[in-house]
Parts: sequence; C-alpha cells; structure tokens
Amino acid sequence: MSRPESPKQLLALTAEETMLQLTARRTAGLPSFAAPIIVANAQHADDVEAQLAAIDVSVQALILEPMARNTAPAIALAALAAAGDTVILVMPSDHVITDLAAFHAAIDLALPEVRRGWLVTFGIAPDSPDTGYGWIKQAGEIAPGLHRVDRFVEKPPLVEAQAMLAAGGYYWNGGIFLFRADMFLAALAVHEPAMLAAAQQAMQHARRDGNHIHPDAQAFAASPANSVDYAVMEKADRVAVVPVAMGWSDVGSWDALHAISHRDLAGNAATGNVVLVEAQDCLVRSDGPRIAMVGVSDLIVVASGNDILIVPRGRSQDVKKLIEAMKR
Repeated sequence: MSRPESPKQLLALTAEETMLQLTARRTAGLPSFAAPIIVANAQHADDVEAQLAAIDVSVQALILEPMARNTAPAIALAALAAAGDTVILVMPSDHVITDLAAFHAAIDLALPEVRRGWLVTFGIAPDSPDTGYGWIKQAGEIAPGLHRVDRFVEKPPLVEAQAMLAAGGYYWNGGIFLFRADMFLAALAVHEPAMLAAAQQAMQHARRDGNHIHPDAQAFAASPANSVDYAVMEKADRVAVVPVAMGWSDVGSWDALHAISHRDLAGNAATGNVVLVEAQDCLVRSDGPRIAMVGVSDLIVVASGNDILIVPRGRSQDVKKLIEAMKR
C-alpha cells in the first residue's frame, strides 16, 4: 500500500487520520511549540499541504527535497531553516504514539540539558527481544531520568536481543530526537563536513515560494546520503537518552500493525470489505475487492488495487523478498 507516489506517511493505517496528520497533532496547539517545519519529497507537496490544512495545522516551512539523501541531510535542512539555538523536536511522520502525556513529559524532562547542548534521543522501553530495531545502551545518569548513551547497537540477532532485554538498561531506538539546531549543525561540521556544506549551499541557493523552500538540486545532490544515527548520534560526544514507555510503534510491518490494531474477540483486525467466518488472529484489509475467509488463522491478507498479499503472521518482514521477486 505504501508506494513512491503515496508513501506510508500519507496513508490512514492506524486511525481515520493519516500518519502525517497524527504526527502533526502531537504538538499542535501546545504553547511551547512553534508551527512545524516539514521536510518532504517535492512530489508530495500538494498532499502534505492538503492533509495538514484538513486538520487546521499551519506550517512554518515546507522544505521540498529534490531527491532523497536519508535523514541526516533532511534534518540539516530543517536545522538551517530553524536557525540559531532553536530547540527542534525531530519526529518521523510514520510512527504511532498512543501515550502523548508520557511523550510530552519526556520532552520536558530532556529540555534543560538540551538547552545546555546535549543531543537527546528517546529510548523506547522494550517489551520483547525485537530484532527489527536498533537498540541503545544507557550509561550514567546526567539528570533524573536522563542518561548518557553508552553505545548504539545495530539490529541484533535474536540471542543478543534476548540478552539485552534480560539485562535491562537497553532501549529500542525510536528515531525521535531533541536538540538545538546549532548543536546539531556543529556536530555535522565535525563528523560530516561535506554533508553540512552541501546542505548550506542547497539552502543558500534555494528557491522560495511563500513558505515553500526548494533547496538547490545540484548542491543537495552533492551531499553524502546517511542516517542521523550513523552521521551524528553514534559519533557525537554529548548524546543522551530519555527512556520512555509511550505506546510507540514504527508500524514497520503488517505484523506491527496487527499488534496495535483494534481486534475482535477472535483476535482478527479487519478493515474494508471483509467477511470472516471461524477465522482467528488474522489481519485482513481491502480497499476494494471483498475478501472472504473461513477456517483460517494467523494470516495477513491485504488487497490494494490490483495487488493481493497473503503471508503468514510473523513473516511480514519477508514482503521485501516478494518485492525483489516482482522486480525480477
């Protein structure tokens, strides 16, 4: 369902509103937050504007990337737009957070140290030895509830994930960050100077149309492509983690969606034109054709346009294999 022209962020997967709209609402109307800066692919500009207008969220700036260069250059563009010592909260727009009070409390807890120059990430309290996430190991406490990061752990094998869960002091890397714009850019200057130079050139020569910012394509194309974790968070000196349990999911697979969806008494999560008889623990979605299932369990069945996906629950990460097979 997530495709280049209509990615996951623009879809209504977990509620009636799209994931972008749900993300924007997390800070909308709160006195401590300015209007958001959105970084998006240029081809999605109209959809982004329409979706945010539909929930009455005004945008400070809409930065339209001419091409994708991963998260670190995207955040660099936003930090340059925010300017100075402005504190920026970096939120991917395809995550779910069900406990907003816990999220806001974690932000408030981190703010004093962020203003002193720390780069903060939010560590998600793990409830399983998940191998699909990066993990963060905490070190000593800087302030109550805020710990220095000891190290980042790449997506681990199951045995290592089980050991980290049992040991405690490890958290999932949720990919949400809080830091001053100038401190992030200073870290880029040290660890990824070519990336910073490309972002600066792209913004200096950007075309501006109202609140739309079109970074210079040639300058931005020169930027290395790298994630914010690799480029900055794993290398910088003053990096801290706030552990938080806030009902977070990155909805990275159909299994993850099943886990957070409303389910009937038989464990089924069904959306659209679906008929289930004696079915158990299935995720079934259709945006058109009727799906009728009887006497089955632990299946994921999704009909989208002319495509139908059928995969056992627990193997939805293998969708990548299907995509590769279809390309061949």
